[in-house]
Amino acid sequence: MTTETDTTETGTTETGAGTRVPDAVAGRRPLRAGPVSAVWRPRGAAVVLVGAAVLVLVGAVSIGRGDYPIAVGDVLRVLFGGGSRSETFVVTELRLPRVLTGALVGAALGIAGAITQGVARNPLTSPDVLGVTDGAGVAALLVLVLAGTGGSAVGLLAALGLPLAALVGGLLAAALVVVLAYRQGLDAFRFILVGLGISVALVSVTSWLLVIANVQQAGLALVWLRGSLNARGWEHVLPVAVVLVLVVPVTIALTFRLDALDLGDDTARGLGVRVDRTRISLLGLAVVLAASATAAAGPIRFVALVVPQVSLRLAGGSRPPLIASAIAGAVLVVAGDLLARTVLGGEVPVGVVTVVLGAPYLLFLLVRRTRKDSA
Repeated sequence: MTTETDTTETGTTETGAGTRVPDAVAGRRPLRAGPVSAVWRPRGAAVVLVGAAVLVLVGAVSIGRGDYPIAVGDVLRVLFGGGSRSETFVVTELRLPRVLTGALVGAALGIAGAITQGVARNPLTSPDVLGVTDGAGVAALLVLVLAGTGGSAVGLLAALGLPLAALVGGLLAAALVVVLAYRQGLDAFRFILVGLGISVALVSVTSWLLVIANVQQAGLALVWLRGSLNARGWEHVLPVAVVLVLVVPVTIALTFRLDALDLGDDTARGLGVRVDRTRISLLGLAVVLAASATAAAGPIRFVALVVPQVSLRLAGGSRPPLIASAIAGAVLVVAGDLLARTVLGGEVPVGVVTVVLGAPYLLFLLVRRTRKDSA
């Protein structure tokens, strides 16, 4: 029977059996709940709280914009149970679902990007470049273009409906990447290369489907492929919310193993982590999040790539933080949709704004990484 004794200055506790177990991180306040422990990071908590406040403010501004303008204060009063009957109808039935869909989609993409970049230990990795988004796009186009004429497989996709078809397409594309990349283990570099190859092939399929589509089908497909929050209702909010509620707790539990992967595969195995199983599990959760987001609003690109790195620089740490990435992703999508509707005019897809903002940041990451490798 072992008994705990004194805590040493280095933050470890010596047991009666002579072993030493971690007790605290120097300079950090530990948080414990039964067998689970974490480190209190004030900077990360501040980023989350400020980001949440910004999200509420941007969401209220977005809800108030439209043919029937509503002041931000009135929007907040309606959300807390006040306001007139007409304001309540406009806010809760017409505009709130759109903002909530954007926030949930951005949160899902932010977490998915944080997971993939943490697993691959590469800031240039995201579901956008691993075939998930393009697989969802191909499945959606099959429904839009070939429904009724594409055989039993396409007919089955059409029976599922556009959102579920996109979800299935993203999952199948990710499964294909894992199968082709797995060679006595899941190497991160090989996984990225295979994902890029599958993504390019799926882009070619997308182009072919647009060529054979008629004008009306091509128009609908192009709007969907750019990622749009137009005409989103509560039926789009619920599926993404359910996925987040189910997946995020599991993801947070598994990310404790992700910290061990940051030390290298050999060290992680020495700590008792099943490296390949952990990688595949985390990537599977990221795929579900990214595919569900794409199914709800179409492919909104660069959010999963940019947001984790911005959150990492704001919150600090060794890898992109999950909660901060979720908040930042929600802010980016909601703010991008507001910018598209007010500055650009009309119903410009929010994906256009995220591409305009994300492409220069991708170039910055490429240049920065090239200089780092050559130094």
